[in-house]
Amino acid sequence: NGRWRSLYLLRPSTGVLTGSLHVDVHYYEDGNVRLLTTKPVSASLAASPSAQDVVREIAAVERKYQEDLNRAFASLSEGAFKGLRRQLPITRQKVEWEKIAGYRLGQDIGGGRAR
Repeated sequence: NGRWRSLYLLRPSTGVLTGSLHVDVHYYEDGNVRLLTTKPVSASLAASPSAQDVVREIAAVERKYQEDLNRAFASLSEGAFKGLRRQLPITRQKVEWEKIAGYRLGQDIGGGRAR
């Protein structure tokens, strides 16, 4: 889940296209991870480019960045994301959140004996 925003500025006389890509991605797989990134972009076109040239260049820049992000997420989901969070508590048992108020810290959760 996420949001992709782009902003571009074209100087027709020089054919210089500048802008930035703002990406906000929320990744959830038994835990939350968020990527918030901004990438500045710049491209040179022919002087007085046509609208098709501008659209084609923007599409190429954004496609390349999306492919880079997809590769990064593929490698992160296999290793780094899983390392950022623990699947289960130290006791290797899931916490029953509806009963959390009744737990005695260090005994019920930690598996210790009541004294």
